[in-house]
Amino acid sequence: MSGKERLPVTGAQGGLLRLVATGQAESRAELARLSGLAASSVSLRVEELLEARLLVEEGSGTSRGGRRPRRLRLAPSAGLLAVADLGAHHVRLGLLDLSGTPLAVEERACDITAGPETVLDWMADAFDDLLRTHAPPGVPLRGVGTGIPGPVDPASGRVVGPSRMPGWNNYPVADQLGARYDLPVLVENDANLMAVGEARSWPGSDNLMVLKAGTGIGCGVIVNGRLHRGRGAAGDISHVRVRTDSSVMCACGHPDCLEAYASGAALMAALAEAGVAVDRPADIVGLVNDAVPEATSQVRNAGRLIGEVLTVLVNFFNPDVIAVGGSLSAAEPLIAAIRAAVYERCLPLATRDLEIAPARAGQDSALLGAGALLLDAVL
Repeated sequence: MSGKERLPVTGAQGGLLRLVATGQAESRAELARLSGLAASSVSLRVEELLEARLLVEEGSGTSRGGRRPRRLRLAPSAGLLAVADLGAHHVRLGLLDLSGTPLAVEERACDITAGPETVLDWMADAFDDLLRTHAPPGVPLRGVGTGIPGPVDPASGRVVGPSRMPGWNNYPVADQLGARYDLPVLVENDANLMAVGEARSWPGSDNLMVLKAGTGIGCGVIVNGRLHRGRGAAGDISHVRVRTDSSVMCACGHPDCLEAYASGAALMAALAEAGVAVDRPADIVGLVNDAVPEATSQVRNAGRLIGEVLTVLVNFFNPDVIAVGGSLSAAEPLIAAIRAAVYERCLPLATRDLEIAPARAGQDSALLGAGALLLDAVL
């Protein structure tokens, strides 16, 4: 198994290392320009990072006139990050290098209702298994992180008031993982992680809303290129009240929440009442593709309700992009209904350049987002 070590860097070194890790800089000159440090200070800190085997300098970078500079990149031995995207019935696990590149990704069945201690111990064992199997010899683990399908207090790493997660309320997830690893730990809402990972796929768009439509409904918000957390519940649209002809009690205890009508769990329940049994939300997409009328009707209605909630937020926030991810995002009627509601009800100026589209980053977007945020914690 790879060792567990904290990254031996100062604040200034960490800032330079971050610029290289995120691809913003590949030479000493670029580091000086972006960091605002004197060239001599940058050179001294780069030499220290080279000596610590956290950076390597090789080849030739891009010339801006004159001799081509030596190219800096993270050393392959700089370290690893173990990250997870925890869902209601499965968990996606990843082992990343410090630049956020996945070295190994696995998906395993996992029942979140087993409770936090059981699930987190199992997750840590799965991390250790990934490290034994895929970590290069001698490369240390630098941090661990996980996405949680519920609200997370960013200050404490505790889950607060989650739906369909018995035993998780106010549970100290960060403390338990920290006791196991004694390393920097990231605990974040899964939709927020998806938003951070997805934002990389929309260059030139600094303001995004990233909707996760799966078993539950979540939304992450990127403002001026950075995740907006608020007090931890920013973007949580799942419990916004919607107008319908009936009344359904949500798992949160309030009636007529969006999640009670438009989430994958709600659609599965509605289809079961109609005599159409499905085992997971992703199966609903298959029914829609097969033109099963009950599934198509339910998905369109879900998209309409989601779009009506987003209408208020689009007028208020004016995002550049609404990216729709999660297991239900492959159902075209869902996105079409969201578009129809938003474009019909929003101010023309708010929608003139708005793009509403399927997410681009793929099923590993939350893992990529976890790697990006965990790197900040490590540095």
